Amino acid sequence: MRSTIDRKLRKILEDVLGLKPGQADAFTNETGLFGYLPELDSMAVAGLLTEMEDRLDIVIDEDEIDGELFETYGNLLNFAIAKQEDA
Repeated sequence: MRSTIDRKLRKILEDVLGLKPGQADAFTNETGLFGYLPELDSMAVAGLLTEMEDRLDIVIDEDEIDGELFETYGNLLNFAIAKQEDA
């Protein structure tokens, strides 16, 4: 399941942020997101969360969103995996 969510999340990031094809494939758990990727600004966060909900079939509550979530790719991936396990 982890690898399926990982692939989907990388595709969501590419699509929502307009990254170059394959750019997200190079992300590691330590890859910085918010503040590191110029494409990921506060406006893009809303679109990213919406796409994650739609494509991963999860529900994200406002109180679950904090700065740490978008700090690294690993944080975002672990969050997505935990949400899908709860679904």
